[in-house]
Amino acid sequence: MKQYLDLCRLVLEKGKLKTDRTNTGTLSYFGHQMRYDLSEGFPLLTTKKVYLPAIIHELLWFIKGDTNIQYLTKNNVKIWNEWPYEAFKKSSDYQGETLEEYVEKVNNDNEFALKHGNLGPVYGHQWRAFDGPNGIHVDQLQNVIDQIKNNPSSRRLIVNAWNPAVIDQMALPPCHMMFQFYVNDGKLSCMLYQRSADIFLGVPFNIASYALLTMMIAKITNLELGEFVHTVGDAHIYSNHFEQINKQLSREPRELPQMIIHGNQKNIEDFKFEDFELVNYNPHKGIKGKVAV
Repeated sequence: MKQYLDLCRLVLEKGKLKTDRTNTGTLSYFGHQMRYDLSEGFPLLTTKKVYLPAIIHELLWFIKGDTNIQYLTKNNVKIWNEWPYEAFKKSSDYQGETLEEYVEKVNNDNEFALKHGNLGPVYGHQWRAFDGPNGIHVDQLQNVIDQIKNNPSSRRLIVNAWNPAVIDQMALPPCHMMFQFYVNDGKLSCMLYQRSADIFLGVPFNIASYALLTMMIAKITNLELGEFVHTVGDAHIYSNHFEQINKQLSREPRELPQMIIHGNQKNIEDFKFEDFELVNYNPHKGIKGKVAV
């Protein structure tokens, strides 16, 4: 994962101080691209342990078109909890519940989860039911898969999560906002454009998630693996993550693991959590960092 560490160094060396929505403060650099050859291994960070189950469950959640955190919380995935919790705290139903108590209610009370666990029309909704005019909903993900199978030379293999008409209804506007597939020489590649890239916490998840999505689609379209290309706009290190980033830079990257996808899936909805097996993952110890909300 030299590409990721090079991004860390670039932002530390050339980034500029910049204020942000969370008032945490960042060191920011605009415009960078990384390339990962997926035939060389699964691009999961080795300079710190990354919690892969959260990545897999979140991706399956996107693919389902789900926008309620209950599926995630029931599978011990905590990465989305803060945003609906902050909204809940502003509601008349809030009775001083802690974040942990809020999550417990989401897990065990379907009515509460329906009312206070929804994030609005975020990623999964836009992937599977993009809001068009006159109430039309477009399944962008399935459309792209069909095009890959039937018209692989198309330059329109795009899924766009940035829908200006409903941005203000989302708990958090999409950071990884658009991705495009590319088929050549029997190989499937994917390029992601990410408008906002939290280098310590977010980017390792994003790299692994879109690499895995590419593998899944390659499998159901009978293609070999090409590259994952990651293009970022505002690449930033939060001011409370400098120590964590420098700790990673002091560590030597290790050999990439391999991802095995078991089963004979034909459709994108056929994949289950149990189908994925990561082998030969030998990372350095995990490093904790606080998310900026």
